[in-house]
Amino acid sequence: MVRTDIEDEDPFRFLGNGGQAAQLIRSFDWSTTPLGPVEQWSGCLRTATSLILQSPVPIVMLWGEDGVMIYNDAYSVFAGHRHPALLGSNVREGWAEVADFNDNVMRTGLAGRTLAYRDQELTLHRKGYPEQVWMDLDYSPVLDENGKPAGVIAIVVETTERVLAERRNREEFQRLQNLFSQAPTFMAMTSGADHRFELINPEYRKLIGNREVVGLPVAQALPEIAEQGFIELLDQVLRCGEAVKRTSERVLLMRTEGAPLEERFLDFVYQPIRDERGTVTQIFVQGSDVTERVRAENHQRLLINELNHRVKNTLASIQSIVSLTLRGTQTKEEASKAISSRIMALSRAHNVLTSENWDGADLRSMVESALDAFYIPGREAIRISGPQLRVGPHAAMSLALAIHELATNATKYGALSNTAGTVDVSWATGADGSFSFRWVEQDGPPVAPSERRGFGSRLILQVLPLELKGVADISYAQSGVVFALQTTVEAISDKPIAGGA
Repeated sequence: MVRTDIEDEDPFRFLGNGGQAAQLIRSFDWSTTPLGPVEQWSGCLRTATSLILQSPVPIVMLWGEDGVMIYNDAYSVFAGHRHPALLGSNVREGWAEVADFNDNVMRTGLAGRTLAYRDQELTLHRKGYPEQVWMDLDYSPVLDENGKPAGVIAIVVETTERVLAERRNREEFQRLQNLFSQAPTFMAMTSGADHRFELINPEYRKLIGNREVVGLPVAQALPEIAEQGFIELLDQVLRCGEAVKRTSERVLLMRTEGAPLEERFLDFVYQPIRDERGTVTQIFVQGSDVTERVRAENHQRLLINELNHRVKNTLASIQSIVSLTLRGTQTKEEASKAISSRIMALSRAHNVLTSENWDGADLRSMVESALDAFYIPGREAIRISGPQLRVGPHAAMSLALAIHELATNATKYGALSNTAGTVDVSWATGADGSFSFRWVEQDGPPVAPSERRGFGSRLILQVLPLELKGVADISYAQSGVVFALQTTVEAISDKPIAGGA
């Protein structure tokens, strides 16, 4: 008799020449599981097992209501220390820490539905301790010969390394963002051939007048920049791959919509950023608004130039004082004393102007300083009155020397030479821009004009009105000397003679 139902001599032939997992399946006693001996396995179970063993992707098959586990070599790596004990175990018991999760998987799969998870976070005990892992999980039912779900196939791809790397990248990016945002300098990042803004920090936003520029090309976001040659600089960095640095660069920016362009001075660098192939893909912009520093430096240079100018003028004034004093005095002692007092008057005027950075001086302060050496203790011999008024450096110096000469004369011959005399110093301005200055002496000894015209007379009657574009007059009344100067507020502000001596 011929046998037609020759049994397969090797019931595990369907495993093929698999790896370690296939060998373990061969040696495992499946009779201890709900699946029973391999000889009793259904065709669909054998086929499904054969398929998962050939896959390089981690796959586990959960068979029957209990979810008996059969998996391939790739899954055994994922299982860690749980392998090989997981083979043939029930999934709810094999992964007891996620039993509820797998219970849902089995119910869903055996109901003929699929499940898919991306970067699913689970806590597994693969190495003897709780471990946070992330996985891409895809579950689908395995149908038996009758088309009914008999098991569930799970494709398991661990994404823990990628998820943690992305998290580190996000944290690093956030850290850089925080540094970027808190940096005291302005920063921006552009990309592409049109230099499109990717990032800007608050300082950069402040610099450009709080305009919304992220996502826009520089030429569109800051059109005034394009007209000043800065796009060409960015093109150069993108093309040549070399950083461009500028110091105290003048830039005109529209910091308020509709307002005229504002002049700013910037220190900045355009730094190329390369990709893994060495191609420049982005440009990092970093710098500082140094407008105040540049303006201070310019102002300092202006002050130094002005100081040089003033020193020359002062030396010329001293030379004139010495020359005219020597010409009008009889003895060396008289000349020395007169020269010293006049230079001291000049020095006091300098002190007032220096305290004001030579921008001008308060007229009252200048008058008080000029008269400081002539006050008489115990009585109010000198009275000063007039509106608050600021005079230019040139006018202040001229007035200070004139007041000194008037006070010196009053001390020698006029109202300040006795115990009863007084001096009224006053000034006033008119609605028409006029300025008048008066020196009025009272109750001093009788005075009369001198036949000899010395330095003081020439200074107050010739030099002073010439310097201040006005007219001066002195009278010798019975009550005392009266000096008057008439000019304009504009003249004493130094405006007509801003470049003069």
